[in-house]
Amino acid sequence: MHSLRQHNMQAVKLNFVAFLVFLYTTHADSFEKYCKISKNLFYTFINTESGTCVANDKHSKYLHSSLTTWKFSDSQLLASTFPIDSEANNYVRQVKDSVFSRVKPIPLTTSPRLAAISDDAFVEILDLEPSISFSKQFVDFAAGNIVLSGSFPLSHRYGGHQFGHWAGQLGDGRAVMLGEYVNQRGERWELQLKGSGMTPYSRKGDGRAVIRSSVREFVCSEAMHNLGIPTSRAATLVVSDDQVIRDRFYNGNMIIEQAAVVLRLAKSWFRFGSLEILSQEGEIGLLKKLTDFVIIQYFPMINSSDPDKYLAFFSEVVMQTADLIAAWQSVGFTHGVCNTDNFSLLSITIDYGPFGFMEGFDPKFVPNTSDDDGRYSYENQPDVGLFNLDKLRVALLPLLNENQSKQMYYILNGYANRYKNMFMKNFRKKLGLKIEDEADEQLVSILLKMMEEVKADFTMVFRELSEVSETKLFDIVIKNEISDNLWALKILSTHKWFYDWLKVYLKRASFEEYSDKQRRDVMINTNPRYILRNWIAQAAIEKAEKRDFTGIEMVLKVLKNPYENSQAAEEAGFASPPPDWASSLRVSCSS
Repeated sequence: MHSLRQHNMQAVKLNFVAFLVFLYTTHADSFEKYCKISKNLFYTFINTESGTCVANDKHSKYLHSSLTTWKFSDSQLLASTFPIDSEANNYVRQVKDSVFSRVKPIPLTTSPRLAAISDDAFVEILDLEPSISFSKQFVDFAAGNIVLSGSFPLSHRYGGHQFGHWAGQLGDGRAVMLGEYVNQRGERWELQLKGSGMTPYSRKGDGRAVIRSSVREFVCSEAMHNLGIPTSRAATLVVSDDQVIRDRFYNGNMIIEQAAVVLRLAKSWFRFGSLEILSQEGEIGLLKKLTDFVIIQYFPMINSSDPDKYLAFFSEVVMQTADLIAAWQSVGFTHGVCNTDNFSLLSITIDYGPFGFMEGFDPKFVPNTSDDDGRYSYENQPDVGLFNLDKLRVALLPLLNENQSKQMYYILNGYANRYKNMFMKNFRKKLGLKIEDEADEQLVSILLKMMEEVKADFTMVFRELSEVSETKLFDIVIKNEISDNLWALKILSTHKWFYDWLKVYLKRASFEEYSDKQRRDVMINTNPRYILRNWIAQAAIEKAEKRDFTGIEMVLKVLKNPYENSQAAEEAGFASPPPDWASSLRVSCSS
């Protein structure tokens, strides 16, 4: 009787699942409503061979657990909209009159191994059950060893100004876009493999990426997302035993490393250089087509029939770029290679290479060993943003009349004000201040100057200020001493201005309408306790190179909630003074 009951229950479950799959594939809207209605009966989820119906108070959705039910978008908007390079063979060349080249990822020669996944990217973006990553088919897909039905692999042609100079054609030298996916939220995402082999844009490279750079890109993409900063995402990291040769620091010392592939996600991979190459090459019809496409797809607030639509588009990019860089500055993030080919038209952070989060505050912080002149230092990022926007302005000139061309200068001139306002808004929030006061600029400026002169830790100074009550801060002022557990503030207190500054800060904070607890809550949710410090990333990399991926897993887990205290992170020293060896770490463009 017991086995019969089990059999009947299994039959009911299978029939119900069959109905769900049918409903999802034929009537997606009804499926979501049904999931909501039946969530009390099947409260959390119903596992099947095809997928999962997830129900919670926010939304209900179907998660695929097999690539047989998960599909790329049938429309493949990019491939159907833009001309594709007519040359079918994959070799390095100059490409003309095209936005993309048709390129398939080159399979790895050794068995790929899954090193890490982002559960959030799987569920929120791709409608995939994380458990799908255990299947060989999925790992082969994420490695570029197989191409799924419905995929239309492409590599993008773009140019760019590198270190201030026009570099000509650049393009996806190690990346292949697999296709487009429209998820259940109606969001369109482009899936791209980085490190999947040579393309027409590889120049002198082999199109591969190594473990160290791939770990950094994978983890930082998700870390930035969890900090609330607009960014591309990373779904998977696959490693292999395929050997690649790299000159890591461009000093002639060649070493053998192992290849890795990252599955990256973005709503668009178009960048400033996407338009620059078309303008520079005189492909004005294609420039107009691509710009119109970007406006229609990603800037719905702009009327596509407005004769001034290109001015409106440029204005949006200017403002959003200012916001993005102000967000970078607020967490001490330095991109490292702010070339125009690495600046997104959607103002998201892309192309994580020799980036770095500051430890001891240093405005001249340069994470990239190749940047000898400090062009892309922390303090120069706002000015570089302006330079890049000016190059975008020039690229758009062929689409404008004389009067519109003049107006572009006025729009560009609004960048500095927007950046300054966003910078101050962010730093007021970091100090728990809401009311705008002109004197706040001096308050922030003096704090940063003190931090610079004594090399106080950027992240932990703000975090420790967040965690100390107003009463304890007054005690610090009265006693002129700080306990050792507030190690970053203790370093800052060695500056002769510190106690006077703290008095002024407490006076300023008293003007706010909310309580001290509310101030601290705002600050704690603004100032992360944990960031991706270079030494933390390096420790995870060294483990991964030995095929131990627990370091990546731990870092991902901690940085998923960077504002919340974590016992594991504390024990690992993620919020402690950096180890002595951390200061010797160097990062280059080599990947």
